[in-house]
Amino acid sequence: MSPEGKAVLAYVRQPVAARLPVGYNRGFLDGYRPNETYYLTQEHRDHLATIGKPQIEAAAAGTYAKRILNRLLIDLAWNSSRLEGNTYSLLDTRRLLDFGEAAEGRGPLEAQMILNHKDAIEFLVANADDIGFNRYTILNLHALLANNLLADPAAVGRLRHIIVGIDGSAFHPLEVPGLIEECFDQLLATAAAITDPFEQAFFVMVQLPYLQPFDDVNKRVLRLAANIPMIRANLAPLSFTEVPGDLYTRATLGVYERNDISLLRDVFLWAYERSAGRYAAVRQSMGEPDTFRLRYRETLRDIIRDVVRGPMNRKAARAHLAEIAREIIPAADQDQFIEVAETELLGLHEGNFARYQVRPSEFAAWRLIWSQA
Repeated sequence: MSPEGKAVLAYVRQPVAARLPVGYNRGFLDGYRPNETYYLTQEHRDHLATIGKPQIEAAAAGTYAKRILNRLLIDLAWNSSRLEGNTYSLLDTRRLLDFGEAAEGRGPLEAQMILNHKDAIEFLVANADDIGFNRYTILNLHALLANNLLADPAAVGRLRHIIVGIDGSAFHPLEVPGLIEECFDQLLATAAAITDPFEQAFFVMVQLPYLQPFDDVNKRVLRLAANIPMIRANLAPLSFTEVPGDLYTRATLGVYERNDISLLRDVFLWAYERSAGRYAAVRQSMGEPDTFRLRYRETLRDIIRDVVRGPMNRKAARAHLAEIAREIIPAADQDQFIEVAETELLGLHEGNFARYQVRPSEFAAWRLIWSQA
């Protein structure tokens, strides 16, 4: 975290009553000049370009995203929903997306949120040649993500006509519908004119939620819209892997209340590195192993072996992972440990299970139970 980011964090950690009430600052958008103003430094953009290239031959827009679509659907749908407070686990999400089966004990809203992400991601990938920062893309993206989730069905895919507030914030969004529409069109035109894909993605990550153009679901729209440049340029996607929800929220508050992008930029840069690290080609270019997995190498091996030898279905595995994490993993690492373990389980196949000291007969018995669970 940069010193500037730390200053933003210290400010937004204060009680709301101690922070200065502010309204929407049109000058924050007006002052941005595409390809002249930069939120990301040249060093930042060069670094992201290096780790974001999946090392595939030149191909049509969306080619890389289509190749990794199954992984992208799970990663982005789960992480974006998680940042909204959704309690589905990674395994629950996989089960819902693969088989349409909702998790026990969870409300229909959470399942709807994840399924909406699936529809929206598929829309972006399938229409890679046509999407962009225009009304067609962003309004339809909102319609897909907000489907069956808003109190007013007519507000789905429509710009905001009502006054909204931001919980836990001293920021008061723009209220006049005509001005919201004017700023929305200006925001899209500005974003469309930016040539660097990473600057374009981060500009949208800053400005779209600040405007709050929709009744709700604004941040979900921005997280998928930030992937438009990545999909079109065949870059590794931004799936918000392992981004802490509280830090992400506070970084956004820094933009709302101070028009300070420092903390959100820190989060964006870190998040893209983690997301890019999901994909093998990018991991090769980074050249270093995942230090978290290295730290818990033996524990991960033991817990995966126990699940397979159990043999445990998805529900039993999830409970086992949570129990072991509480018992032997430091509190700060528990959520990440569970995510990593779930990812390892989802990636098990006949060509890699031996590293967990599992016999072929044990793996075969487990796969039968796992696929039916």
